Amino acid sequence: MQISSKLPNTGTTIFSVMSALANEYKAVNLGQGFPDYPMNEALVAKVNEAMQAGFNQYAPMQGYLPLREVLAEKVHFLYGTTINPDTQITITPGGTYGIYTSLTTVLQPGDEVIIFEPAYDSYVPNVLVNGAIPILIELKFPDYKIDWEEVRRKITPRTKFIMLNTPHNPTGAVLGESDVRQLRSIVEGTNIFILSDEVYEHLIYDNIPHQSILRYPDLLERSFVTFSFGKLYHCTGWKMGYCISSPALMQEFRKVHQYNCFSCHTPSQVALAGFLKDKDSYLQLSGFMQAKRDYFHRLMSGTRFSPMPSYGSYFQCYQYDRISEEGDADFAVRITKEFGVATVPVSAFYQSGRDHKVIRFCFAKKEETLEMAVERLVKV
Repeated sequence: MQISSKLPNTGTTIFSVMSALANEYKAVNLGQGFPDYPMNEALVAKVNEAMQAGFNQYAPMQGYLPLREVLAEKVHFLYGTTINPDTQITITPGGTYGIYTSLTTVLQPGDEVIIFEPAYDSYVPNVLVNGAIPILIELKFPDYKIDWEEVRRKITPRTKFIMLNTPHNPTGAVLGESDVRQLRSIVEGTNIFILSDEVYEHLIYDNIPHQSILRYPDLLERSFVTFSFGKLYHCTGWKMGYCISSPALMQEFRKVHQYNCFSCHTPSQVALAGFLKDKDSYLQLSGFMQAKRDYFHRLMSGTRFSPMPSYGSYFQCYQYDRISEEGDADFAVRITKEFGVATVPVSAFYQSGRDHKVIRFCFAKKEETLEMAVERLVKV
């Protein structure tokens, strides 16, 4: 049997490739973005309590209402925006699912989607599988800033989405108020939608305010904003997230959602609803992860790698120009095999394979894991 592939040029993701290589060579895995320390014991206990209390059947398609209510309270507390938990929030099986469903809700064949590279690896395939056309714009190296004039030049009557990611994976860059002003001026009076990937919402550092689309009701009217519980609460295997939009857009989002996933793991939703009532459950996250970023940065100062700023996410990029002229993919494979540390080459986040000789490290690890990795990296 043969099929005509919808993604003929898509293979295994770089994350799976590097993690498999790490396992083969017993390397310290600072490549794939997942913590190696336990999640919050209180949250685990709440899941068990929910199961024991009988919350083991389908949750509503939109998600467990008390969870949506506490999320609406959080949005108002953080951003001053009033969100209707009944009509504007849907619980999803992870942030990536929210991205795919948002695109699928709107896109028609031939539509164009502006994507900034380096980009999280699901963006382009999600656009292609919907018969739409990715319009790629490179972030300005080395600061990874958006060139808004280039965005204006790339807008056409077929432009349907602008995709944003802040804090940014893989670079750790974040959007500022000036970016929001530029975005507003571009989309005003158009039929362009915004997809804002904010899965690292609470992992933003150095007292920088998170420029969430949720701060701006005029932008939210045309936006889908996606989030992840797994990234924030060290439980990536839960595959739990949510999407917020305007009532009209969310109504359409749910039409797709109900025939794909329908509903998500009920005990986890019940647990999160109780856990998030304590504001410290999210207010303390940035300090916790910034300490890991800073500790990794101090350790790496003893190596020949050159740090690039990370203002958010749990990744930091490093240049290795003082070490080698190899391409970043070859370099990443070599240090995995020869020195026992797995990373991810940033060229993998460009469709063209653009190679600035930069590799990405995940610092969401135990201190002893980071120490073991750097003990090896000082020899590179």
